[in-house]
Amino acid sequence: MCRWLAYSGSPILLEELLLKPDNSLIEQSQHSRLGETALNGDGFGIGWYGERDIPGLFHSIEPAWHDPNLRELAHQLSPRLVFAHIRASTGTAVQKTNCHPFRHENWLWMHNGVIRGFDAVKRQLAMAVDPSLYPLIKGSTDSELFFYLALGFGLEDDPPVAVARAVGFIESVGRARGVKNPVQMTVATTNGDSLWAFRYSSERNSRSLFYSSNIDTLRTDYPDHPVFSQVAPDSRVVVSEPLGNLAGVWNEVPESTWGVVRAGEDEMHPFVPVPA
Repeated sequence: MCRWLAYSGSPILLEELLLKPDNSLIEQSQHSRLGETALNGDGFGIGWYGERDIPGLFHSIEPAWHDPNLRELAHQLSPRLVFAHIRASTGTAVQKTNCHPFRHENWLWMHNGVIRGFDAVKRQLAMAVDPSLYPLIKGSTDSELFFYLALGFGLEDDPPVAVARAVGFIESVGRARGVKNPVQMTVATTNGDSLWAFRYSSERNSRSLFYSSNIDTLRTDYPDHPVFSQVAPDSRVVVSEPLGNLAGVWNEVPESTWGVVRAGEDEMHPFVPVPA
């Protein structure tokens, strides 16, 4: 499967997230501690928001640890919101159009997990994508098709409801085809202002997901830490697995939960699919 990271807060050099931590995303691309596979070498991608509403994208089919362009970008870019994803294919081709994050207008989306029985349900799921959106699908992954289903179910208006409807639909189609436990997912999506994250699986045994603690608390606990003193109080990181081992920094997202990071108080709620 895959590993991903989402950051929202004050501008920060990407190297502080992708390269420098003890268990950075680059480290996880070769030695994931909590992933389904230790090696995540089937390409990577970053999406970031800078001065424009539409996020930038960089995708590569090189392993993340092997691409010097990623390091060059990480030394230079200081985004206020970034998605980063390292891929372990669940069967679809290793090509740039299959690398996360996926973009539609000002929205980004990335996924760790799988739609089980995808070959059996792919046609029916694709037929349910809004006809105006279907031509925009560029790759062959279950993750991108999931994104466009969610868009058609109203992602731009109400992300938690749209994702719940998409998951409910995928589960109903899968089970009708005899697929046991059709959905395994951690998902992140953003419109450039708010960041939503989801942890869910049909078997209620989902892939790992964590979020960082309040920055004010971390500054008190670690007054000499260079990053904690640098970023704004509302900065937050959501990750597939912790970037390090400092006590009190990382908190596990509960099973079957969605949360949102935005200006003001963050929120966390139970995630329940909406049956088709």
